[in-house]
Amino acid sequence: MITVSGLVKDFPGIRALKGISFSISKGEVVGFLGPNGAGKTTTLRILTGFLAPSSGRVTILGHDIMNQPLRAKRRIGYLPENVPLYNYMRVQEYLSFRGKLKGVKRQALRERIRQVMAAVAISDMRRAVIGNLSKGYRQRVGLAEAMLAEPEFLILDEPTVGLDPRQVMKMRQLVRRLSQTTTILLSTHILQEVEAVCQRVIIIHEGAIAADEPLAGLLARGKELIVEIAGDATDVHQQMQRRFAERLLRSSRQGKAWQFVLSGEGADPRKAVNELARRCGGYIANLYSRPHLLEEIFISLTMADTARGVSQ
Repeated sequence: MITVSGLVKDFPGIRALKGISFSISKGEVVGFLGPNGAGKTTTLRILTGFLAPSSGRVTILGHDIMNQPLRAKRRIGYLPENVPLYNYMRVQEYLSFRGKLKGVKRQALRERIRQVMAAVAISDMRRAVIGNLSKGYRQRVGLAEAMLAEPEFLILDEPTVGLDPRQVMKMRQLVRRLSQTTTILLSTHILQEVEAVCQRVIIIHEGAIAADEPLAGLLARGKELIVEIAGDATDVHQQMQRRFAERLLRSSRQGKAWQFVLSGEGADPRKAVNELARRCGGYIANLYSRPHLLEEIFISLTMADTARGVSQ
């Protein structure tokens, strides 16, 4: 549905995007993450046709965003972080104005406005002046506008910034409902939102893709195995360091026992750990696995440390 190929963007003295590529299939809800300055906003501006790439290509349902901008943009609904609304207009008046600009047929526009207002729960605000609305309602008006022309692809940029916890919950519920019929790219700094609504995660760092995989796979990849060995286990620390040199993340003394944290990647180590503990005169007092939080994985992938092997 959406294909990004070798996208490069240069600004004076800096290369903001370094040849990134990814695709999004119909029906996916993809979280787009990255620290400040990673190139996230630049990518979104290119995807929506507001900014031209230095090289590379973006196609929306087969239409090149630069060579066929009108055809491509008709397939996109875009909710920017700071929604540009006309504060002096009433909600229904604004949606009618925007619907006409988007080419929604006059005979269908009234019903379509009714549908999008109901979808984002602002029907009771249809006659309200936009300038008098709260941040949460302004976000909903912006989302209703993005949905007016029934786009196949929605780009949501920080849709819950500035909302209170209740408004955030309602916005997440709305995104879940929209995801049943619409492909969504969700750009956010709030990792709980990604865990709540997204199936896949793309993480960008220093203008390059640091990760692109299903959320479940990303979380499973970060799983840790915690082992506690107790008893008169002589030399167990040295033996564990030697046996699991590549997987041992950290270790600590817990009273008379040792606690070892192993990477969850690779073969199941439990049998080998049990044998090692017995040889050292100890026993396994506790053993359990713990998935990494998305926050921990995000931090590890976006640390400024090229030794991690992340493509720069």
